[in-house]
Amino acid sequence: MLSAFSGKRVLLLQGPMGRFFARLRRDLQAAGAEVFKVNFCAGDRLFYPTGAIDYRGTLDDWPDFLAELIDRLKIDGVFLFGDCRHYHIVVPQVVRWRHTALYVFEEGYIRPDYITIEKGGTNSFSALPRDPGFYRSQPSPVSEQEEALPVRHAFSRAAFFAISYAIANALLRGRYPHYRHHRPLEPLAQAFFWLRAGWRKYWYGYRERPVARRLFGSLAKKFFLVPLQTHNDAQISVHSDYSCIEEFIEDVLASFASHASPDCALVFKHHPLDRGYCDYGAFMRRMTGKYGLEGRVYYVHDVHLPTLLDNALGTVVINSTVGLSSLLHDTPVCVTGDPIYHIPGLTFQGRLDQFWADPGTIDRELYSRFRSWLIADNQANGNFYRRLSQLVNHTGVVWPPNLGLDTDPKAGSNLAAQVARLGREVGRPVDRFGPLQAGSEI
Repeated sequence: MLSAFSGKRVLLLQGPMGRFFARLRRDLQAAGAEVFKVNFCAGDRLFYPTGAIDYRGTLDDWPDFLAELIDRLKIDGVFLFGDCRHYHIVVPQVVRWRHTALYVFEEGYIRPDYITIEKGGTNSFSALPRDPGFYRSQPSPVSEQEEALPVRHAFSRAAFFAISYAIANALLRGRYPHYRHHRPLEPLAQAFFWLRAGWRKYWYGYRERPVARRLFGSLAKKFFLVPLQTHNDAQISVHSDYSCIEEFIEDVLASFASHASPDCALVFKHHPLDRGYCDYGAFMRRMTGKYGLEGRVYYVHDVHLPTLLDNALGTVVINSTVGLSSLLHDTPVCVTGDPIYHIPGLTFQGRLDQFWADPGTIDRELYSRFRSWLIADNQANGNFYRRLSQLVNHTGVVWPPNLGLDTDPKAGSNLAAQVARLGREVGRPVDRFGPLQAGSEI
C-alpha cells in the first residue's frame, strides 16, 4: 500500500504515456511522501508540466547525473516504467550502492485487469522465486482475485496519448536535443499506425469469422497456439535469444514440421498492439511453403483469445504474459524465453521438439498459489490509461497489499541479470562494473 511511503522521498523517472505519473504523484503525496520527477523530453513535460527536473544532457552523462541527484535529494525510492528503456537500464546499477529501493511498472503479468509494479525489476530481471516449493508453502489462496474491479477498454486513450506524445516531441525537439527515445516518434507515422490499427481491428474481426468457426469447431483440440509479441518488444530484444519475431516464427515452424502429428494445426495470433505496425502474412506464406506445412498453419489477428486458449492443445510463447492466461485456461505452455512463470509444475520443462507429442499437464494447486502470491505482491488492479471510476484516489488503482519500501537495495532485484544486460548494452565486461560515482566512465 502507498501508506508505506509516508515520510519518504520518492523520485519518478519516465512513466507510461499519459497522466498516470502525474496522478501517482498526488497519491504518493496524499500518503505523506515527498515526490520529485525527472522529465527527459517534451512528451514527458506535456503530461507532467510542473514541478519536474528537466534532464537535457546526453545518455552517456545520465548515470552520473542520476547518482548525484539521488544523493543530493536523499531519495528513498525510484519509480519508473519499463526497465529496458535507454534511461532506465542503468538505474539498478546506480541504486545498487545506495539505500534506495527500485520499483518498476509494466503492463500486467495478469491481464487485462492488472498492471505490474515490482520491486527491483520485471520479467527476466525479476527476483521472483522459481522454486515451486516456495509457492506451495504460501497460505491457501483466498477465494479470489476474480473479484478484481474490471478494467474498461482503453485502446483509444492509449492511441491519443501516443500521438500527442509524438507531436510534442516533434514540435519541441530543440529543448531536449540529446533525447533518445526507445521507439520511433515521428508524429505523422504514429498517427497513421494507430489509425490503421483501429481500421484493421474491425476488418480482421469480420474477415476471420469463418476461420474462428473452424478453429472452435472441427479443429478444436487439434491445434497449438502461438501468440506473437510486438515487433519492438524488449521481451524480444533484451529478454530472449531471438533477434526478431520472424526468427521465432521460423524456429516454431521448423520444429512443428519435424515433430508434430500430421493431424495437428498451428495457429499464430498477431499481437493486438502491433496490428497497425506490421504484418507477417507474406513471411508466413513463404515459411509454410519452405517447411511443407500448407493447409496446417493459420495466421489470425482478432480471433477471441480466451476461446482460442480453451480450444488449443498447448501454447508456445517466448516470454508473453499470454502464457499466464494459458495456465488460467488449463492449457499447457512451452516457453522459449525465460518468463517469471517458467516454473516446474506450471510450464513444460522439456524442449520445444518434445512439446508437440506430449505437452503435459498443469499443477492447478501450484498455479492458484502462484497467481494469488503475484496479485498480493506486485499486481495492482487498474490501468495506466483509464482510471477505475469506483475509486476515489487519483490514479484509480487498487494497490497490492504487500507493496512497501524495501531499504535493502539488493532485495527484490535480479542484479546479476541486470548488470549482465547492462554490460552488453554498453559493450563493457560485467566484472568491470563498480559503483557509479561522479566521473565514472560508462
